[in-house]
This record gives sequence, structure tokens and C-alpha cells, in this order.
Amino acid sequence: MDINGHCISTTVDEHGPVHVYQTRTSRILSFDGKIYQSYMKLNDINGLALGYTQAMMTGLLFIPVIKTATIMGLGAGSIAKKLLASFSELNVYAIEHREAVVKAAKKYFYLPDTERLIIHIGDAANYMNNTDIKSDIIFSDLYNAQGMEPNQVQLSFLRDCKNALSDHGVLVLNICHTALTLRKKLDELLTVEFENRLLSFEVDNENTIVLAFKNDIPLIETETLQTKGQYLQEKMNIQMESYVKLL
Repeated sequence: MDINGHCISTTVDEHGPVHVYQTRTSRILSFDGKIYQSYMKLNDINGLALGYTQAMMTGLLFIPVIKTATIMGLGAGSIAKKLLASFSELNVYAIEHREAVVKAAKKYFYLPDTERLIIHIGDAANYMNNTDIKSDIIFSDLYNAQGMEPNQVQLSFLRDCKNALSDHGVLVLNICHTALTLRKKLDELLTVEFENRLLSFEVDNENTIVLAFKNDIPLIETETLQTKGQYLQEKMNIQMESYVKLL
């Protein structure tokens, strides 16, 4: 189904088109004119308008103090903007394969120009293989117009992600519109590399959020987890308590 909105920008690079649509209340980034890559409400430019992006924030429940975050698949910058707006001491590293996407994020989605946001244009797998940055949380949301980026389903990539985590770090993956065989392979690789230190839940019957822990999953009492969820809900203005229940 085509996106319901007026196309206000189309840029074409070697990977294909980058469309920006606008409705009365929102802006949408799309590669094919059908699937939302990013979605922003015009009255809340730093908000997380899509449910799965809010759900990915559950990884923060298990991190005592967040200082460094890495985002693979910047898109229009929804996650980056929310993290920067919510945590004043946080540095965010974002990897985006397409410069045209970064330009659209800055021009149409108000991605801020700040020294706390470091953007790398290039291949996420190559970046993770070479980075010296240790992140408290890594978000992996790697998709193109055809679906999940194949590099995300490689043992070497998952190992590099784990190595790039701090000791208490969490890798958060969004899985959607993925063939069953590819999903099974990813599940098997995650189980091997993270030694079954995994939590997962479904969001809106379309997205599955997976939390993969570098070391043991923290043993947190339910009441403490709920308190942390309430804190993040107020700080980030997202429905964290409902995701706490799913965990």
C-alpha cells in the first residue's frame, strides 16, 4: 500500500530513491514509497512515533549509567534525537550507509548538529569490525528497500558487535519483514555468540525486539525493574511500563 502523504522530496543515489512524505501532522522517510523507514510527528520532532523504536529503548532498563550509544541504521534519526534530548551527557555514534539519508535527516527531520552526535557514512559491518569505541548500548536497525540487511545475519558481525559493547552492554536488534529461514539463522547465530543471554518480545505483531547481553543478564527484581521503567517513561516520554510487562 502506498504511503498516504504528499512527497516533498526525492533523492536518487546509487542504491535507489530516498523519499520524504508529509501529511498534515507528520513526515515519513521511505525508500520504496510503501514501507516507513522513519516517522516523525511535526508537533514532537524528538519523539519516537513508531512503537518498535520505543520498544527498542527497553535495553536501557539494564544499563546502570549510559554514556555511549551506537546506532546502526540512522534513518531519519528518530532514535538518535530521542537519546540526545533525553541524556545530556550521552555521546551517540551513528552509522548510515547512504549519505543521501543523512542529508534528508538533517534537512527534513531536524537531526541536530552537535558534537555529541558523530555520524559515520559507510558499511556498518566494516565499521563494527574496526571501531575502538565501547558502547553501553548498540541499536541495530539495518534495513534497505528489499528487507533486512544480510550483513546483520553473520556470525562475524554479531561477534564484532559484542566486542564493541562495554562490560554491562546490550545489543538491541529490530527484526521485521524477515523470511522465516533468515530469522531462524539469525536466532541460531545469536544463541551461539551470546550464549543464550537473550530476551525478546513482539511489538504490534510485526516487529520482534531482541536484547543480547555481552555478559550475564542482570538479576533485577520486578519492583526495581518497574521503578526504572517509570523513570525512563517520564524522562523519555514513552510507554516504557507496557514493555516492562512484556519482559
